[in-house]
Amino acid sequence: MAILRQALDKLQLTAFHPTAARTATGNGTGIDVQTMDGDLFLVLDSAAGTGTTPTLDIKVQSSDTSGGTYTDITGATFTQVTTTASQQAITISKDEAKRYIRVVYTVGGTSPSFTFSVNAIGVKKYG
Repeated sequence: MAILRQALDKLQLTAFHPTAARTATGNGTGIDVQTMDGDLFLVLDSAAGTGTTPTLDIKVQSSDTSGGTYTDITGATFTQVTTTASQQAITISKDEAKRYIRVVYTVGGTSPSFTFSVNAIGVKKYG
């Protein structure tokens, strides 16, 4: 049991986009991943979109500084969400990203609305 507790203590859950309804395109806040090691497991949980032909596209970007220029992380894109609820996960290598990462969401359609969250699970560095 002690080994399991130690393993669980090393996990870090980070909310990249707390649950909220969005009707327009936007950027999440940059999160410092310097204290994490290895792969990050990102989970999207989205309700079905409403409006006429709603679409939600989400990708992950990284930057050297929190207020710097962000660039896309290759392959760090969720499948487009439309009128069906969606739970998805992608994995990115923290070592292939810069110090700060954020989600960028693009909302399309006529009067669209999506309620969604993006959370990351990673392992804290030793030390």
